[in-house]
Amino acid sequence: MGMLSVSAVLMIAGARGSYALAGAVTATGLAATALVGPWTARLVDRHGQARIAVPATALAVLGSLSLLLCVRHGAPDWTLFASYAATATTPNTGGMSRARWAHLFRDDPAARHTANSFEQAADELCFMLGPVLATLLCTALFPEAGTAVAAALLLTGVLLFAAQRRTEPPVAARAVGGTPAGDRAPRAPSLRRSGLAPLLLTFLCTGAIFGSLEVVTVAYADDHGVRSAAGGLLALQAAGSGAAGLLYGLLRPAARATHRFALCVGAMAALMLLPALAAATGSPAVLAAALLAAGMATAPTMVTGMGLVQSRTPDSRLNEGMTLAVTALLGGIAAGSAAGGWAVEHLAGPGSGYLVPAAAAALALAAALLTRHRR
Repeated sequence: MGMLSVSAVLMIAGARGSYALAGAVTATGLAATALVGPWTARLVDRHGQARIAVPATALAVLGSLSLLLCVRHGAPDWTLFASYAATATTPNTGGMSRARWAHLFRDDPAARHTANSFEQAADELCFMLGPVLATLLCTALFPEAGTAVAAALLLTGVLLFAAQRRTEPPVAARAVGGTPAGDRAPRAPSLRRSGLAPLLLTFLCTGAIFGSLEVVTVAYADDHGVRSAAGGLLALQAAGSGAAGLLYGLLRPAARATHRFALCVGAMAALMLLPALAAATGSPAVLAAALLAAGMATAPTMVTGMGLVQSRTPDSRLNEGMTLAVTALLGGIAAGSAAGGWAVEHLAGPGSGYLVPAAAAALALAAALLTRHRR
């Protein structure tokens, strides 16, 4: 999953010569995923992870292969949007994995905190190696290689995940009419009642950081003649986040979760100014150090935020609640990708594009402060 967006950007920009088109296509796919994701998660809650994740992944893989063929054979631009939108059925494997941790450690909050931190670090490792592998495949072999390998890995990974039936949470017993037993709410978790709405707004802004950083970094590396190093630059940001996530998991949180969340987002907003300052120097090496430092507040923010989502979502709808968070994240990534592509082509050089993630981080902080003061 960490390869898909970077592979698509490199493949489309290389074939069509437009980062704006590449960013718009990936944004469309992510926006479609944000719309379809909660429905897929609701089916997972109702019928179980294994029964839904495998066919949903198969459909998403077909969408990736369609994108590859359309780029390869010079199909019209609209086919790229349609093909990438077809990947919207990709299941939220991170949410399903966290739901398993929540089930296994439902009576041990400290162990659940450590497990969620480990899960976030594992995510960061995947998103650290993914862009590097995608860039290597797209530049050393052929532009479509990254998408082909990513599709194969996605299908293989979900098949292996679905085969682990021992840790799969049981499907909640359902009363007459299809409503989970003991749960009055007829549909998705109530955003107003649970306090998820301002929290999801923070995830939306955080996603915009990720989406814009990806597109802007690829364009910056290309502009400085080190396009093959784009994956490595993105990997440094993920490496800083993964290391911070492991360290954060070793700590036993003392303050209230909402207070810790505001502090983590504040640190992320401050550190996200570093890439914009480093890009102004014109040195990829300085930018690499800035991206490494900027990533160090990301994992703690995600771990604390996901913990808040878990605490505010009914157990019978945990996959759906987690997917709402990921949906907000993907929506932000989509908007960030489009904004980053626009900034690269319309502002004063690719380096100016780093103002987009800095602005998104400032908005995330404002949303986190709203979350803190909202019961």
